[in-house]
Amino acid sequence: MNDSVMTQDGAGDAGRREVVLSCAGLTRVYREGPRDITVLDDLTLEMRAGERVAVVGSSGSGKTTLLNLLGGLDHPSHGEVRIADQALHTLSDAALGRFRNQHIGFVYQFHHLLAEFTAVENTALPLIVRGQRKRDAEAKALKLLERVGMAERAAHKPGELSGGERQRVAIARALVADPSLVLMDEPTGNLDQTTAGSILALMDELSASAACAFVIVTHDPGLAAHQDRVLRLDAGRLTPDAPAA
Repeated sequence: MNDSVMTQDGAGDAGRREVVLSCAGLTRVYREGPRDITVLDDLTLEMRAGERVAVVGSSGSGKTTLLNLLGGLDHPSHGEVRIADQALHTLSDAALGRFRNQHIGFVYQFHHLLAEFTAVENTALPLIVRGQRKRDAEAKALKLLERVGMAERAAHKPGELSGGERQRVAIARALVADPSLVLMDEPTGNLDQTTAGSILALMDELSASAACAFVIVTHDPGLAAHQDRVLRLDAGRLTPDAPAA
């Protein structure tokens, strides 16, 4: 029997927004010696534009595996992932790379900014890869950096930025290509409480204006509670997380 964790139509404006992400029967099995290890087991998930979902769970529960499947970085053993009504498993590797560039933004725990590039160059990179002229890509990137409070640091390289500043650049880079879906892996995990709070406020502002869905994997209960829904990944299944008493 499928686990179904879906938005409720009629819950305010969300029920009228288009479906951005849907998974059906999503399963990932790894071979470990003579045994098959089921990490994700028959998951069903639906998200709509503008919705933010936090995924929580213990270390080793499969949260990173889930992000990799949603982002097309790994392939399910069974089931499918659809983003913007496109089934990822039907795409060739080259087409999947182009699709990720157009529809999926990533924010990693450790930023993954290119050390030799400035903040504006790092932010513009997805557009340059897409084929936009460098001048046009950097003009749009600068607008995103302004929105995340980093315009004055646009010419600085990652080594000259604080952890919170690097994370703001990473968020701008994830949004610069107007993706359908943004995947965040512990976006506040390496930040002090004050900086994490500013990133949280920034995410509130951006998710209110960006027409995309956000999946946020986190161990931070404050960050999780701030999202539209909190789902717990346990024993390969996603279930609504019960708030603490």
